[in-house]
Amino acid sequence: MTDLNLDAQTALVLIDLQKGILGLPTHRPAADVLRRGIELAEAFRARNLPVVLVRVAWSADGGDLPTTAVDRPGPAVAPPAAFSEIPQELAALGDVVVTKRHWGAFTGTELDLQLRRRGIHRIVLGGISTSVGVESTARTAWEHSYELVFAEDATADTDADSHAHSFGKIFPRIGRVGSTAEVVAALKA
Repeated sequence: MTDLNLDAQTALVLIDLQKGILGLPTHRPAADVLRRGIELAEAFRARNLPVVLVRVAWSADGGDLPTTAVDRPGPAVAPPAAFSEIPQELAALGDVVVTKRHWGAFTGTELDLQLRRRGIHRIVLGGISTSVGVESTARTAWEHSYELVFAEDATADTDADSHAHSFGKIFPRIGRVGSTAEVVAALKA
């Protein structure tokens, strides 16, 4: 990845780095993804750039759980509140927290409003799961004309082949792919 333009119109968006998701078995240790997410968040905060932490949660009564008939349904009941907690070491005062109820962070949330009101045109993405929350968010962001940068090593999936497909086939067509170190270096440039 070369010539990144991570200027004042750039935000970091981390998908589902929350206690319940970080406990899933992923192809890359979730602790490594969290550590890189923290590194990215600290670098963005140091430049006074927005950090958006997206989490998935549902009402305690489960009334807002997706109900579409599918072959591999999601949860039948809402997970406990602790499932959606963002680890204390990741969150900081001033971060934007967005709660989603679907795969993507744009559907039914204020993410687009929060970004546009801050003058954001470029998003650095990371999180879990690559082929679900991250990819769904990325596709919608691209359709909304945001420029995208993907921090590959700050992203993981429960399936290594799905992660490889997203990063090998999808993400290079809608954005730039690099590492946490490359993003941090671009922010310092």
